[in-house]
Amino acid sequence: MGFTLLTFSSDFAAGLSDSDGPRVRDTAAYMARRELFTTGLEMERSELASRREAVRESANRISFNKRIHEHGEHFKRMNQDSLMHPPEFVIKPRSHTVWEKQCVRLHCTVNGWPDPRVVWYKNNVAIDPLATPGKYKVESRYNVHLLEINRYVELLDPESFQNFPHALSLDGPVSEYGITFKTHIVDNFGVSFGREGETMSLGCTVVIYPALHRYKPEIQWYRDDVLLSPSKWYQMHWSGDRATLTLTHLNKEDEGLYTLRVTTKSGYETYSAYVFVRDADAEVEGAPGAPLDVRCLDANKDYIIVNWKQPAVDGGESILGYFVDRCEVGTTHWIQCNDTPVKFARFPVTGLVEGRSYMFRVRAVNKSGMSHPSRVSEPVAAMDPADRARMRGIKAWDVVPGRPLELQVTEATKNYVVLSWKPPGGKGLEGVMYYVEKCVSGTDTWQRVNTEIPVKSPRFALFDLSEGKSYCFRVRCCNSAGVGEPSDPTEATTVGDKLDIPSAPGKVVPTRNTDTSVVVSWEASQNVTDLVGYYIECSVVGSNTWEPCNNKPVKATRFICHGLMTGETYVFRVRAVNAAGISQFSPESEPVEVKAAIGGGIPHASPAPPFGISVLECVRDSMVLAWKQPNFIGGSDITGYFVDYREVVDGVPGKWHEANIKAISERVSELKENKKYQFQVRAANIAGVGIPSLPSDTFLCEEWTIAVPGPPHDLQVRDLRSDSLVLLWKPPVYQGRNPVTGFYVDMKELEAPQEAWREVNKDATEKKFIKIKNLKEGESYVFRVRAQNQAGVGKISEVTEPVSAVTKAGTKEIVVDVDDDGVISLNFECGDMTQDSKFVWSKNYEDLTETTRLTQETKGNKSKMIFNNLGEEDVGIYSCLVTHTDGASSSFSLTDEELKKLLEISHEHKFPVIPLKSQLAVEMMEKGRVRFWLQAENMSPNVVLLSNRVLQKYKMNFDKNTGVIEMIMESLTPEDEGTFTFQLQDGKATNQSSLVLIDSVFKQLQKESEFQRKEWVRKQGPHFIEYLSYELTAECCVFLKCKVRSNVYKSYIKGHQCLNSSSFPGWKHEEGHICALVQRRTSDQTNSSTPLKITSTDEGIRLYTFVNFYNDLLQVTWHYKDSAIAFSDRITSGVVGEQLWLQINEPTEKNMGKYAIEFNDGKGGLRRTALNLTCNISGNPLPEVTWLKNSREITSDEHCILKFESGKFSSFTITAVNTSDTGKYSIYVKNKYGTESADFTVSVFIPEEAVTLSLKLDSLKTNHQHQHGSTPLPCTVIQS
Repeated sequence: MGFTLLTFSSDFAAGLSDSDGPRVRDTAAYMARRELFTTGLEMERSELASRREAVRESANRISFNKRIHEHGEHFKRMNQDSLMHPPEFVIKPRSHTVWEKQCVRLHCTVNGWPDPRVVWYKNNVAIDPLATPGKYKVESRYNVHLLEINRYVELLDPESFQNFPHALSLDGPVSEYGITFKTHIVDNFGVSFGREGETMSLGCTVVIYPALHRYKPEIQWYRDDVLLSPSKWYQMHWSGDRATLTLTHLNKEDEGLYTLRVTTKSGYETYSAYVFVRDADAEVEGAPGAPLDVRCLDANKDYIIVNWKQPAVDGGESILGYFVDRCEVGTTHWIQCNDTPVKFARFPVTGLVEGRSYMFRVRAVNKSGMSHPSRVSEPVAAMDPADRARMRGIKAWDVVPGRPLELQVTEATKNYVVLSWKPPGGKGLEGVMYYVEKCVSGTDTWQRVNTEIPVKSPRFALFDLSEGKSYCFRVRCCNSAGVGEPSDPTEATTVGDKLDIPSAPGKVVPTRNTDTSVVVSWEASQNVTDLVGYYIECSVVGSNTWEPCNNKPVKATRFICHGLMTGETYVFRVRAVNAAGISQFSPESEPVEVKAAIGGGIPHASPAPPFGISVLECVRDSMVLAWKQPNFIGGSDITGYFVDYREVVDGVPGKWHEANIKAISERVSELKENKKYQFQVRAANIAGVGIPSLPSDTFLCEEWTIAVPGPPHDLQVRDLRSDSLVLLWKPPVYQGRNPVTGFYVDMKELEAPQEAWREVNKDATEKKFIKIKNLKEGESYVFRVRAQNQAGVGKISEVTEPVSAVTKAGTKEIVVDVDDDGVISLNFECGDMTQDSKFVWSKNYEDLTETTRLTQETKGNKSKMIFNNLGEEDVGIYSCLVTHTDGASSSFSLTDEELKKLLEISHEHKFPVIPLKSQLAVEMMEKGRVRFWLQAENMSPNVVLLSNRVLQKYKMNFDKNTGVIEMIMESLTPEDEGTFTFQLQDGKATNQSSLVLIDSVFKQLQKESEFQRKEWVRKQGPHFIEYLSYELTAECCVFLKCKVRSNVYKSYIKGHQCLNSSSFPGWKHEEGHICALVQRRTSDQTNSSTPLKITSTDEGIRLYTFVNFYNDLLQVTWHYKDSAIAFSDRITSGVVGEQLWLQINEPTEKNMGKYAIEFNDGKGGLRRTALNLTCNISGNPLPEVTWLKNSREITSDEHCILKFESGKFSSFTITAVNTSDTGKYSIYVKNKYGTESADFTVSVFIPEEAVTLSLKLDSLKTNHQHQHGSTPLPCTVIQS
């Protein structure tokens, strides 16, 4: 069955007009329509109204009954005497996470009538404070109940520890004996420091109320939770109101946490403080500290195992080992038990007398000396515990004992092995003793270890075993009847330390505690066996001096280091210790400044109350709240907020209920619709929960149905300057019927009236921040924000706190930087940082989510945000906020133009270029040499030159002052054709310049070079500087001239007559041509000869000299012992070019003597009196050359000239030979592959007036092999 719903206009619903009504009513059509439609509609309306009325009455009835019930319950609670009601938790205990050994307090609030009794349970077991003294403390005051769990909580299982109270309606508590004692410990002792050998007293005053005459509480003293008893080391005294503990002789064993516990019938009170004991001054400087905690682990007839702990101070040198001393009780004579120091902190002492008692002490030794002895151990008797049981056995002297049972190796180190077994069963145990045998593993040769002295106890320590070898052991029993069968052998045991030195602890984290202490925690050593504890050391940053924080190992991974200097910065390190030794140090911690942990010494550590509570959204059963952060946060970050709410009925507030909220703005659920509520908020940090805020305004819990958005919230001010600021906000939680499309910001002066609010932005902004400019310096402003959607502008946000437009002193801006590697970064520095301050970077005032594009580095009071790969997606506004400051912040806008500029600068820094004043060029020099050059600017002394050519082939000059770089080539060869490139590198900066020389350009340059070279060679001899030329004078005379060197020869010719021709014999006239022949004078030729030299040839020796110019007019004479040489087939002479030589084939001793060459041009001659020795040298690398005379090195001076030219020719010249130059001369060459030498004998004598020189070649010694084989030294002696 279907229905049709017709929609009528307003006219139909209201009826027709007065004029048309009578006419239409009379018609049949109107009557039909009315009957068809109106009847059904009126019936439906009537039914709907009836249903609404029934529902309204039912709702009103339910609501009225509920209000009556709640009103009655409210008045019952307001008048507790009128009616009893069961217990009810108002505030339940919260979960806690605490440090080990710290106290924790659990609170709850319980209501009920009569006052309920509260019982605390752990794991469903009731807690009895008197059953476990010192562990729990229970208090109840004004319906607030407390359970305090002190430092002994570390003995409990932390995972299963859950406390929850049960409230019972019973009578109030009744004290024992009708008296309740209240105990107070005052005048306490603090953290104390002592030194070994000193006496220390610890005392506290105990006040007990009520004071009873001669009432003595139970006084107990603990060290590290171990009860102390009176002894020669500890003396305890109670004077009636003061408890005293006296440490008569301090040792490092006395270091620890001391606790005074005062117990009365009503409970107990405790007080604790730490005592530190430093090492006594060493007798020898650099000696280690004394070992500590010497104990006897195992005592038998034959040996006692002594154990100790290593000291924290090694004196600066590693500890070589330890010596163990023993002393028999009743004597004062100490005997050293081991001849060599043992490194293992455990040693079996043998050679004891059965039944006597001994004490032991230990000394440490290093390279500097011996430490003080440790505190002596407790007396121990050398007696087998089973002796008495064995004495009660069966006496059977004639029964041979059986085999020992269960033989095993109980301990094995590189110094000793300990065996243990059980006596044999059966008879023959009277007077039984044991023989121990050993054999090397893999053999069957057994050797008895204790042949002379049998063992009386079923344990034995073996020494003198070879480290690294494997042994097997067995034991035999013996008595007066004989020796029994051996036991079963043990498994092969390798001699060595089974216990390894611990690994280094992990990361060390220091945390500020007080003005003189720091809490140090660290990661435990991994895979460590038999850990003894940890030693902690500290050092002031920059001092490189480490001091121990504890002299007694601690097993926990957390320790409070006391006695530090306030304001100093320390670093810490930790190492682990066990019997095998002390581990390496852990990595050093981060530096930490010593000052109070919370608030920097400010008394109030918990945060101040929040304020400005407002509602952001409301639905039927919940509200979203927002509030402003407290002005004072207590010196540490706020960890969360706790919200309480209460219902307001008829203007009367109810009781507070906790919502336990931990956020800036959060939803409070489980509210009742159409009820009114008030809220209060408390902030919490590591110090605790602060006091609650003032109750908020009363808010009605009803669902919002408005079309416009709710109020924005969390308004913040950033980048405050004297003329501008940045305002941030969060969008409204309730957006209305449509999404939010924009925001409007309003502002006004603080003192201005409400009508002075004005808009900052005329058009709505989609961003959640805005920069407000043109502020008046020193003026105070307030701001508010409104959101809008399609329906309109929504609710106004809460007004900000007043903001004064002032730039604070020391404010700095973000600086963009591009380093030498082209890395772009934003840098911000803050001078007002605290210890807890942090740099928080954001982009467009939102948290950075893309961390792969940015890297943050913070050091001290500077922070840097590095762009990993700067691109267009990085454009935006970057801001930095410093927490725990007075709003220190700054921002930097990275625009497209700034991005392009930074990328260009980055490229310049990443690929720098050396600027050039001129590009690579080429020019011709004298001798036909070719010069390639360029000039650079702004170069450092570290600039490096690279070329595409082999630099060893060319001569390179580089003037770093002027920047001129040149490469000189002696000549151009076909291989030089191509491209020449100079590359410069100055650090990262580079540049290059190239020059192309190919085809015709290269050939032309090569041709010019060859021509210039020939010209230079030509100019070395007689040559025309100006060629012959002529001039025609006015007298019809021809003037001829030429220039040779610096002389000009002139001749005047008239007709065919030569004028003054006698003055110029070199001029000739032939067939009408004028020519000039210019030749050197003979005297000039002789003076230009080179010194006479000698060289060896295949046929013999050759003496030779060179002249600069030679012609047939020059007369040459060779002399031997002042006589002209008669030439033969064996002695010949000749001329080759400018070389004049004398060849002596197959020379003999008769050829020894003076040789001379004489030049004569008919006007006189020349004979030289100088000696020159020259050697051709080769070797790779280039050898060093030394000349010797009579085995003494010769230095160069005016008389003796030493030269080494081109790395090949070494010459020694005596300018004026005389008889003192006679002697044995040697040349000595060497490089890294070897040496070589040659010896010569020079004899100078004067027969009559002539100077005679005798040269003898003694020997050629070859003792050097060069890299490329043996190279003889060809020697030439020159005499002229």
